[in-house]
Amino acid sequence: RAFRRPVTDADVTPLLAFYEQGKQAGDFDSGIQSALEAMLVSPDFLFRIERDPKTAAPGSAYRLAYRLNDLELASRLSFFLWSSIPDDELLNLAEQGRLNSPTVLQQQIHRLLADPRSQSFVANFGGQWLHIRNLETSSPDPEVFPAFDENLKLAFSRETELFFESILRENRSVLELLDADYTFLNQRLAEHYGIRGVYGSQFRRVALNEQQRASRGGLLGQGSILTVTSYPNRTSVVQRGKWILENLLGSPPPPPPADIPDLKPKSSDGRLLSMREQLDMHRANAICASCHARMDPIGFALENYDGIGKWRTKDAGQPIDASGKLPNGKVFTGSAELKKILLTDHRDEFITTVAEKLLTYGLGRGLEAYDAPAVRAIVRDAAKDNYRLTAMIAAIINSKQFQMRKRS
Repeated sequence: RAFRRPVTDADVTPLLAFYEQGKQAGDFDSGIQSALEAMLVSPDFLFRIERDPKTAAPGSAYRLAYRLNDLELASRLSFFLWSSIPDDELLNLAEQGRLNSPTVLQQQIHRLLADPRSQSFVANFGGQWLHIRNLETSSPDPEVFPAFDENLKLAFSRETELFFESILRENRSVLELLDADYTFLNQRLAEHYGIRGVYGSQFRRVALNEQQRASRGGLLGQGSILTVTSYPNRTSVVQRGKWILENLLGSPPPPPPADIPDLKPKSSDGRLLSMREQLDMHRANAICASCHARMDPIGFALENYDGIGKWRTKDAGQPIDASGKLPNGKVFTGSAELKKILLTDHRDEFITTVAEKLLTYGLGRGLEAYDAPAVRAIVRDAAKDNYRLTAMIAAIINSKQFQMRKRS
């Protein structure tokens, strides 16, 4: 189990030597401890080793890449979906050389996803992709946001985790991540959102009416996303716009130039400026204007949410203007209209981005230009099943990128 493969005498003999040394220095338990310590610092335990085949000589068919053996595939599969080692059933199939059968592999994908251990995929992939793990270090200013506390922080994280898990468990389309008629709330979070009729500390699935869906349906209305894309003392149009471009549309803006001037919260006459007015002044700098033209309109659509996701109608005493105009001339107002644009005009970019994020997580490496055909094939395969998350995961596992490895 430690090495995730059958062991040989060459594996066991050194461990027995550590056992004998430990036993002589102490007792039986000391010997076992010494052997376990040696096993747990072994490269076979610490690394997922994928060796080139012995037949991979220069000029052979293995010159560029080769297919993983069943044991290596079993580890890739279990670490992708469970963030842990293969169980006995998966290892037995791999030892028997049956895991490379498409039928058997598909059965194992469904089994692993149905197992409670796939909760690790929800927490780890969701936390990494959506930046929810950043909530742990979020510290909104208590003077600006006195309603924020540890219970609300945990509720933010739990809502997004349960929402993403529902997409997986209920075999739903990834498009519902952008807009859904339900979410998961407890009383504390429901009160924060202004949704009535939810009582108690336990989370439960809550159906959203049309008005609630417009503001809270999908990821963009969830406090977790809105908090990690804000500053401790205010919202950030730029961070929210950048987060959507990078994590939902796969087109991150270039890094900012050095020595960017800070936003000015007040005008020359001392009047408190709204966020839109501050950014209008900032964009007067031609160097800053080009990137902000992409980020700011998207970020302004979320300005009705304050720095911890609470709905508001005014900023600096002025009515909030949540309108935006994209570089292609498309005009919209608020998060509800932004979601519609993402689901219509930018649906393909969103689906491709989800596929890329999943493939990156599954492979444990960044994607290269040569991975683009595989991403397109994954999207095509998932399209046959309405882009369901489980279909996308299966397409990734069945891809050459997942089942093969470049020669070292």
